[in-house]
Amino acid sequence: MNTVTFSKEELERYSRHLIIPEFNIEGQRKLKSARVLVVGTGGLGSPLLLYLTAAGVGTIGILDFDVVDDSNLQRQVLFSVDDVGNPKVEAAKKRLVGLNPHVNFIVHNIMLTSDNALDIIKDYDLVADGTDNFPTRYLVNDACVILGKPNVYASIFRFEGQVSVFNYKGGPHYRDLFPSPPPPGLVPSCAEGGVIGVLPGIIGSLQANEVLKILSGIGDTLSGRLFLFDALTFETRTLKVHKNPETPEIKELIDYDQFCGLNLNGKANKEDVKEITVEELKALQDSKEEYQLIDVREAYEYDICNLEGELIPLGAILDSVEKIASNKKVIVHCRSGARSATAITQLERKYNFDNLYNLKGGILAWADRIDTSMAKY
Repeated sequence: MNTVTFSKEELERYSRHLIIPEFNIEGQRKLKSARVLVVGTGGLGSPLLLYLTAAGVGTIGILDFDVVDDSNLQRQVLFSVDDVGNPKVEAAKKRLVGLNPHVNFIVHNIMLTSDNALDIIKDYDLVADGTDNFPTRYLVNDACVILGKPNVYASIFRFEGQVSVFNYKGGPHYRDLFPSPPPPGLVPSCAEGGVIGVLPGIIGSLQANEVLKILSGIGDTLSGRLFLFDALTFETRTLKVHKNPETPEIKELIDYDQFCGLNLNGKANKEDVKEITVEELKALQDSKEEYQLIDVREAYEYDICNLEGELIPLGAILDSVEKIASNKKVIVHCRSGARSATAITQLERKYNFDNLYNLKGGILAWADRIDTSMAKY
């Protein structure tokens, strides 16, 4: 006998669900008895949490370790100016309780790590991944595979978004689609590359739709499919995703920063990369000493502002080795110094360069200390 019951207020609240023939009160009962963990309360997590809360998912875990920043408000619609400086999970819970007091919220004000992921995720029926970095995506995936939990995935960048459902009823998981992460710095984060403010609302809502379909058992999910959306052209594509027989069996969690080529601070693994400050570069320019300056950003970034170096984007650096001098100092730079450190590491490992120097702080440091007219970048 089903013990999930509703108060008069809840029946009125969910009445538009209850009159849908395919959904009705049985679907609402399934939502109320469900436990969902939302990892990340940012651009994707905001609409996810709002719509899962409004729909009446019984227990929602909110996991994040960040605080609200002014730059979040362009797209993270959970928050207001009054929340700036406060922990995101606490601000989110306050807003969501006001939206639906019939939902039980569990706050995890902590970074998800290999040490705590299994212990946290095991108590939930499903995970919705709203993160924006590769180490956490692989961590969430692997923990879900080990525990047998569905993983509703989404990602956004500039004008493009994607959604899928992984590890559902024997279907493929994230590693079947992306066996290994891209080189550090090759794919800029939203903080570096930007994202149009409405995109996470669109993609996060689609992600919430997949969560509701899985919990209620209605419709066809995106398991085995990857949905792609381009907000600029309003074009969509749906690609097939198959289980890869060569994907290694996942038995334990690993060091995901190391797996993705990052150190604990999330920056490119610099190892022993030599550095030069912007002041030293300016002195080098003034001395008339011969050197080469290489810019590993993307062309659109170069067009915004540049130091008149030679543009070789990070993704093309290993295929452009003939353009890189070996008989003089070569200064490599990007926006902040992360991608350029990665470029140097790759070149040194593959071609044994010993004359490469990373511009410390990148073009941002140059704009801050040498040429303030570039500060808008």
